[in-house]
Amino acid sequence: MEEKNRPLLGARFPEVEVQTTHGKLKLPDAFAGKWFVFFSHPADFTPVCTTEFVAFQKRYEEFKRLNCELIGLSIDQVFSHIKWMEWIKEKLGVEIQFPVIADDTGRVAYMLGIIHPGKGTNTVRAVFIVDPQGTIRAVLYYPQELGRNMDEILRMVRGLQISDEKKVAMPANWPNNELIGDRVIIPPATDVKEAKKRFELYECYDWWFCHKKLE
Repeated sequence: MEEKNRPLLGARFPEVEVQTTHGKLKLPDAFAGKWFVFFSHPADFTPVCTTEFVAFQKRYEEFKRLNCELIGLSIDQVFSHIKWMEWIKEKLGVEIQFPVIADDTGRVAYMLGIIHPGKGTNTVRAVFIVDPQGTIRAVLYYPQELGRNMDEILRMVRGLQISDEKKVAMPANWPNNELIGDRVIIPPATDVKEAKKRFELYECYDWWFCHKKLE
């Protein structure tokens, strides 16, 4: 099967109907008006993936408070997903409440470019953060041997939402930046007059690097 171009930042998430553990869903319409995190895992009944699913579920309420849903995918069949979910609940005491796509034909995986030939025939650990308009805002790829940091994914959703609402940018390691702490960065000035006025309105290292407290 020939791989299509991978979706890029700013592109609309591809329209596709999928079979999940919660029944059939049409993406991205199923989450219209909400953010969602679409993530793929290499396979059911594997140790790293199990830790990831537990970690996502432990933070599911935090994601929902951000008006953000979760949906997983692997190229396993739906009965495998269901059995794995049962195992996680029985052995680990965690009930997975978000849907998981059964992409046993690999159709969706190839559409999204998340099977990387150099890393085998399973899906890599990909993450797509999608906004309420169905636009892809962030894409992350992790190798099979490295589990994801779910707190970073939460941070990204929060940061993107604040950026959209306040028209600001987030510094490195926000909200614990080494220079400005939890403050946010003002977009660059577009003319000389605005650049000079920046020093009156904000705290600045220079006209191109001004920051403020998040209100």
